This record gives sequence, C-alpha cells and structure tokens, in this order.
Amino acid sequence: MSVGMTITVNGRQHEVQADAETPLVYVLRNEIGLHGTKFGCGVAQCGVCSVLLDGQEIRSCIMPVGMTVGHEITTLEGLGDVWAQRKKASAATPAKGAADGNLHPVQQAWIDHQVPQCGYCQSGMMVQAVSLLNTNPRPTRADIVAAMQGHICRCGTHMRIIAAVEQAAEQMGREG
Repeated sequence: MSVGMTITVNGRQHEVQADAETPLVYVLRNEIGLHGTKFGCGVAQCGVCSVLLDGQEIRSCIMPVGMTVGHEITTLEGLGDVWAQRKKASAATPAKGAADGNLHPVQQAWIDHQVPQCGYCQSGMMVQAVSLLNTNPRPTRADIVAAMQGHICRCGTHMRIIAAVEQAAEQMGREG
C-alpha cells in the first residue's frame, strides 16, 4: 500500500508515494527522476545500484525506501554538491557544486582516466570510491582493490579504476 513519506536525496527533500518496502532504486529512478542509479542484479551482488546513505555505500536494490526516512541519500548526481559542501566547510571561499558544473574529484578522475567502456557499472563504482575515501582518505592499492571487490565491471577497466581512485584521493587531500 502506497504511503506518503519524505526522503532527503542530494540535499533536497522529496515527498514520495510508495510502499515502505519498495526498493529505493525504483523510487529514485521512477518517482524522483534520478537515472544515474541503475538497476542491475536486484540482489545486491553487482553494485550498479549503489548510493550513499549518510555517507556510506548501500545497495539501493535491496534497501526499502521506508528505512531511508530521516537519512541523507546521495546519488551520482549529488556527488559534486557533496564535495562542494565539504570544501565550503573547510575553506573561506564558497565552493561550487555539480549544479554549478563542478564535479566531485572521483567523477573528474573517472573522466581523466577514461575509465568507462560500456559505463553501466560506473555510477556504482564512483559511489563506492567516494564511500571509501570518506572513511579512508589515503587508501593503498590493496585498500582500493578490496573496496571495489563487490562491484562487477565486465569491461575490465579495473586498472583505470584504481588509478582514478588514487588520483581522486590525492586531489581531495590537497583541496579538502
């Protein structure tokens, strides 16, 4: 049975009508219109549906939307704004977010290293990289490999993913 609930996504509150047990991925895509979060396996094994919940990666295909009320959800589309807020909090000058055309350092590193081939898994990979860097700002290669283990990339761009996360960590250390 659909009920009205308010969820916070990318810093904005959204009134949604859904059964509390509806997987978050469907609400993000179908009700809010954020298509960066993809549906993959539906059983939390591939990682393409990853989003941040209070800064930590979760699989939105198995997360009931009702359990996200009162928490901050960040999708691929909100990563630039998250970075802008972090920089703003640590600097005297105002930072600009994705809405202003700026990207999160992870997103920029993905571009710089030309990580995606087909690109389907990349939003989940970037979300996981941000989650890793939120908890470990100076990861080793082994840390990066371990963090990305639960994300499936059939294109085989794993070396570029590692290089992109290393670059993002370095940039975040300088700027944030």
